[in-house]
Amino acid sequence: MPSSSSADLVVAVDVGTTATKVTAFAVDGIPVAATEQGYPLRAPAPGRAEQDPDEILAAVRTALAAVVGQVGAERVAGVALSSAMHTLMALDGEGRPLTPLTSWADTRAEPQSDRLRADPSGLALHRRTGTPVHPMSPLPRLMWFAENEPGLCARVHRWAGVKEYLLLQLSEAWVMDHSIASATGLMNLEALAWDAEALQLAGVSPAQLPELVPTTHVVPLTARAATAVGLPAGTPVVVGGGDGPLANLGVGAVRPGMAACSLGTSGALRVVVDRPAVDPLGQVFCYALAPGLWVVGGAINNGGIVMQWLLESIATDLGAGAEPELLALAAQVPPGSGGLLMVPSLMSERAPRWTSLARGSYIGLTRDHRREHLVRAALEGVALQLALVLESMRAAGLQVDSVRATGGVMRSELWQQLLADSFSLPIDLLEGQQGSGHGAAILGMAALGLIDTIEDAAVATRVVRSVAPEPDAAAVYAALRPIFGGLEGALAPTYAALRRLAAPLR
Repeated sequence: MPSSSSADLVVAVDVGTTATKVTAFAVDGIPVAATEQGYPLRAPAPGRAEQDPDEILAAVRTALAAVVGQVGAERVAGVALSSAMHTLMALDGEGRPLTPLTSWADTRAEPQSDRLRADPSGLALHRRTGTPVHPMSPLPRLMWFAENEPGLCARVHRWAGVKEYLLLQLSEAWVMDHSIASATGLMNLEALAWDAEALQLAGVSPAQLPELVPTTHVVPLTARAATAVGLPAGTPVVVGGGDGPLANLGVGAVRPGMAACSLGTSGALRVVVDRPAVDPLGQVFCYALAPGLWVVGGAINNGGIVMQWLLESIATDLGAGAEPELLALAAQVPPGSGGLLMVPSLMSERAPRWTSLARGSYIGLTRDHRREHLVRAALEGVALQLALVLESMRAAGLQVDSVRATGGVMRSELWQQLLADSFSLPIDLLEGQQGSGHGAAILGMAALGLIDTIEDAAVATRVVRSVAPEPDAAAVYAALRPIFGGLEGALAPTYAALRRLAAPLR
């Protein structure tokens, strides 16, 4: 462990779906150095979303070494981790991967998820574990492996997510923090222990799963890993948590009524509470953040990925880097897109209905609509889907009166205004876009004794601008929201029929 008094930085390693961001933070929350390393998310077959865990490990090592090189190893008090949630992979007895890493975007377990949701035990399971029954969750995916790959399952020594694999490689520790575990569908929230019924459904034993530890748990960096990243052996590694809960911490949304909205490739809206709870309808999730703190909310699959689809489908003639041009076109269209709605469920959908049936749809299309209408309707669809999540959170008894937003797309003024108008709430924008990474750093500072409490550090986060809703636009979206909200249910039979027709192609 570094003992020098000059060790004043915590290096946050934020392992996302398509890139790892590594940032060195000072105790006052100021980022001192940062870098990013990308990797692919592959779709080898319909419904599959997979990654090579060793590509991610290499990206983590490269990015961490780069930041350590920038700030100097003597300044690093420790490393803190954040990672994407709901990932799953199988390991052999030596800790080597037997499968690719499967992502939250993997929908292969739709049949298992549908079957479990249709049973009364599904909602009871959701209430006990905090994780909605959905293909994103490792629980249905474990059921899929048990039913479709029994030979593989017989060889599996351990089941892990991406962060557990990284911790195994960096510290030889076989642990899973409560935050990541609360997103597996396998952990009982009240007991903070593996749920016996969930494990039976999944076909796994407690011995195949990591030891459960708090998000502030510390393990040492091994000599081999330390050499690879330029740090001393024994450097403290704070296991950290899931990127969603840590985003609330990172943006300072830890007070009652203050929500955090992260909108990147996907999106989520969450508030912090002091005890675990799931609403009776099962529309919200509940994940652990830190001892005595939990986040409740909902996530959507389709955020910035919708803009990527627009660029690849209706804007190929504009060439590379056309996103600003498309956004400028959409900004010329009045709210409501001339009576055009888009259900932006290009990658199925999650909250608030938690059904894997949803598909993307344009509703109300006429010959008068042009490219700019298609673009704006798609962006409005994302904002309206998040507004439905907000509605479900309020229906669950949660107070939400302000929102702090982060994420790649939030750099756009159009996206900022759409969110404020769709929520009919002010949107606070923060200095930098380091929600999850900053949250990991705060957690790390608390674990290493560099700060007194994580709440005090979180509320010191700097708001640089607030975007107020425009009354006329907010009124349009308030009128559209129930219409938009009814589309998923109305189209469900159509989606089901289309999924049956597509099945032979899988």
